[in-house]
Amino acid sequence: MSDIADNESLAAAAPAHYDFARSNIARLTIAQALAGANSVVIFATGAVTGDMLAPSPALATLPISLFVVGMAACTLPAGAIAQRSGRRAAFMIGAGCGVLAGLLAAIAVVISSFWLFCLSTFFGGAYASVVLSFRFAAADCVRAEARPRALSFVMAGGVFAGVLGPQMVTHTMHLWQPYLFSATFVGQALVAALSALVLAGVRLPRPAVQARTRGRPLRQIVSQRQFITAVICGVVSYLLMNFLMTAAPLAMKFCGLSQESANLGLQWHVIAMYAPSFFTGALISRFGAARVVMVGLMLTGASAIVGLLGVDVAHFWLTLILLGIGWNFGFVGASAMVLECHRPEEKARVQSFNDFVVFGTMAVGSFLSGGLLNSFGWDVVLWASFAPLALALIALRCDQ
Repeated sequence: MSDIADNESLAAAAPAHYDFARSNIARLTIAQALAGANSVVIFATGAVTGDMLAPSPALATLPISLFVVGMAACTLPAGAIAQRSGRRAAFMIGAGCGVLAGLLAAIAVVISSFWLFCLSTFFGGAYASVVLSFRFAAADCVRAEARPRALSFVMAGGVFAGVLGPQMVTHTMHLWQPYLFSATFVGQALVAALSALVLAGVRLPRPAVQARTRGRPLRQIVSQRQFITAVICGVVSYLLMNFLMTAAPLAMKFCGLSQESANLGLQWHVIAMYAPSFFTGALISRFGAARVVMVGLMLTGASAIVGLLGVDVAHFWLTLILLGIGWNFGFVGASAMVLECHRPEEKARVQSFNDFVVFGTMAVGSFLSGGLLNSFGWDVVLWASFAPLALALIALRCDQ
């Protein structure tokens, strides 16, 4: 976090009428760190808990799939709330969903209710959909030339989430015997409440009347070639990250590896997802978003190749680390491309539509992941990732 104090360029680039750029970026970064633990806990425990509670092994990854459905279903409503009442209102509602998700999950484990656990992960997805809008809120705080750096700086807060989430799972999963992970989910709710306190101090202006009513039709905006390319790259980057990460903890269990090994693998994965954000913005400014996205897609492909080479702890961990870095370059780069496709008064609609498409497609991949893993094994899950990668690389190449 020390970079916040030294990040003069972000503060200097803030609009003249807005005095809280540095404070907002700091709070959004801290909230990203805390709120990011919500997703990590769900990915670390969702498939394993689902396997314990589900009436059929084929439904083990359904809770994680419903987490992604929650992200998709709540993205457009969150965007509408942000456009009408301001981003902070959406942030607080999202944090409330995070608290509810943790409490419902704890109750579900205690009473052995699979469907209540699925409902809890849906609310967790609603929270995550709001958390991902933090990056665009940071971009609102600065001038256009500084937006990639502001966006990536807030995403870097996820590094702490990569440590907090898995460690919270490891140190709390056995505290409430005999209910595995129940104490973890209570901790998840408490962390979401703490995030709400941090977000309460964010000072973003309420949208002006003209910002709510003016702008081009959405169809005209999303038909731009650059926007289509950005969406495809964002979809593939997030789809494959979710597709492989959803299956990895359960695949490790099937291979006889421990839950602690899976937790550490996810910890390094999440750190790899967010640590590059300290310099991704600078890379985008220097080389362009498209080149950064292309490197991210190639790293995602490399992660699948590593996974195909073996099923010991080292192979799973290296797969997850490369997958995390690839997601960062691909998703942050694609988000920067979206920022170039809309006018200020169009941002809420366009950004929420982009996230809706990304998360909606992710839901499909999440459902497929569990079925493929249970029916055909880890190798088939890895092989299936190459077709979307090829599509994204072709789209990116055609846009050059």
